[in-house]
Amino acid sequence: MAAAAGRPPCLFCQIARGSTSTDLHYADEMVVAFRDINPSAVRHYLVIPVEHIPTVKHLQRKTEDYHLVNHMLNVGKTLLARDAPESMCSRFGFHQPPFNSIDHLHLHCLALPFTPRWRQVKYTTLCPFWGFIEAEKLLDKIRPFSKVTS
Repeated sequence: MAAAAGRPPCLFCQIARGSTSTDLHYADEMVVAFRDINPSAVRHYLVIPVEHIPTVKHLQRKTEDYHLVNHMLNVGKTLLARDAPESMCSRFGFHQPPFNSIDHLHLHCLALPFTPRWRQVKYTTLCPFWGFIEAEKLLDKIRPFSKVTS
């Protein structure tokens, strides 16, 4: 997606297009996944859509949005199962505005424990409307009213 007038291009859009040296751990027509540059856990991946979607606030109760988030979650789970099988706990979720660091939807996939431990604060649900939202809770929130098959 082109940058808005006066704004630098979206870094995650550049990563999704392969325009950076970022090492991709997964890529398909819908999403790409890579390691977080400032990891908060033993393994910390980000799964982003190829299409620019600014934040979770831009997702709706549409089948396409539900399938996208579900796919992002499945990719994250697969990566952690492959790369951190010894991890007994994991966390998957999104930061909601104003706590998102970049305006491109990204799923945090964390194989716990947190490193350092105090970083867990960043990945705690503060309230239903802002802070960190678990991926499963987001899926419940955007589940279309009609029956959706995964």
